[in-house]
Amino acid sequence: MLEKLLLLDTKLFLFLNGLGSETYDGFWLFITKQTNWTPLFLVFLYLIYKKIGMRQTLFVMVFVALIITLTDQITNVFKYGFERLRPCSNPEINTIMRVVKSSATFSFFSGHAANSMAVCIFLYQILKPFYKHTYLLFLWPLVFAYSRIYLGLHYPLDILCGYLFGLLSGFIVYKLYRLAQGKYFPI
Repeated sequence: MLEKLLLLDTKLFLFLNGLGSETYDGFWLFITKQTNWTPLFLVFLYLIYKKIGMRQTLFVMVFVALIITLTDQITNVFKYGFERLRPCSNPEINTIMRVVKSSATFSFFSGHAANSMAVCIFLYQILKPFYKHTYLLFLWPLVFAYSRIYLGLHYPLDILCGYLFGLLSGFIVYKLYRLAQGKYFPI
């Protein structure tokens, strides 16, 4: 059963990765770099500040740092526990796929997907009472994580599991934030 799932995952990866072309490689390399998303993060920060003020925004930033630390560390536990080779490092497929970027670390599960989804869920919960189209935040983790498949760094299952972990951890940290918010910033 697991072998069939992994085979299907590899076939889906090869299909999605094969859709790319050299014309768009630079775009997806830009998308995958976290620092290039700084303007978007600053917009989120401004939107939060505008609605809840400086003290609360600083409090939110502490919890975002907690989310990123949590997801990074747990992702590494899984990566070194499973030791699944990245597609670009897998000798069974790296000669028949598009390798745009290489990495020698392990693949399962995607830290990019986990981090972006966890932060997105957290920010969504904070911003949804104030902005009608807050659901559009979810475009960020979708595009961000797809870049990992395009570049040859993750299988779709790595992304999906990263998303699921990010959803769970983002929601849990949001609940912790609300508890702490009630304690330090009584409503």
